[in-house]
Amino acid sequence: MTTSQPTTSELDVHRPALLGHCYRMLGHPQDAADAVQDTFVRALRGIGSFEGRSSVRTWLLRIATNVCLDELKRRGRRRERPTGEPPGAPHDEIVFRPEAHWIAPLPDAWVVSSDGASTPFELLAARQSIRLAFVAALQLLPPRQRAALLLADVIGWSAAEVADALVWSVPAVNSALQRARAALGDALPPSSEAAPSLDDAEADVVQRYVEAFERFDIDALVSLLSADVAFSMPPISLWVQGRAAVATFLREVGFQCEGSVLRRVGASGLPAFAQYRDAGKTPWGLVVLELRGGEVCGITTFLSVRELFPLFGLPLSVSSRRSSDEFSPRPQSR
Repeated sequence: MTTSQPTTSELDVHRPALLGHCYRMLGHPQDAADAVQDTFVRALRGIGSFEGRSSVRTWLLRIATNVCLDELKRRGRRRERPTGEPPGAPHDEIVFRPEAHWIAPLPDAWVVSSDGASTPFELLAARQSIRLAFVAALQLLPPRQRAALLLADVIGWSAAEVADALVWSVPAVNSALQRARAALGDALPPSSEAAPSLDDAEADVVQRYVEAFERFDIDALVSLLSADVAFSMPPISLWVQGRAAVATFLREVGFQCEGSVLRRVGASGLPAFAQYRDAGKTPWGLVVLELRGGEVCGITTFLSVRELFPLFGLPLSVSSRRSSDEFSPRPQSR
């Protein structure tokens, strides 16, 4: 029996799912994009061997997993985030570490398919499973253990399917999954259980945060933060924790951010903004907020604008005006 081979356009339908999977494995959007490109090259090279015993999606995910494992073997894992180390003080030395050390946010648009290839449940799962806290925790797992967890718990494969893909026994897969789930549970902060989209109250907190930041009203901004808020700016290794430390840092170190303009972007399923200093003239960072209990508990400003802004399709300057509905709550997934 002859099985029709998938066309290039039929392969490309699965790009969002592959980008999400490779991002979770590798922790960086550019790495994920490169891995997906390599996946398609390998798939087209071996397309004659596709027998149709599994779906095209399953076949591509197997290839993508091996591409990621090869890449991790070649260059090792990324550090998760600066917050993986003890916090510092606002006036500690500023040390830049290479961008290759850190994870970075993924454009939401990369994992949201508009052509009906994914169900609403799959889209919701995709958004939740690209959150920074989850992706950071994944980087702590050994690569093959990470792959097993993602294939089983995010993609939804059976232990037998995972074993076949990784060339393991089913007992070995079950053992790896048990260890990975335990390690992930220990590593994930409470904020990782946040709702999949902003409700009205959270949208209000985000809008007030943006307005306070653009006014550079530190007291108003700090009033929106949790007591244990974490503030970091990779590739700078220093991070600070707590309302007082954040306030001191902004007033005495980050004072040049006064006059900044923020523009909403979709990043890693979280409220995020492109920050431009000098009234919109100078690109400065990609700011990702994490919320818990109606408060901002995490602020991460990714400073690698030359790398990240093009990936998000962001301009290098903006007007100081913004639309009034920019921070309205996103529709709940059904």
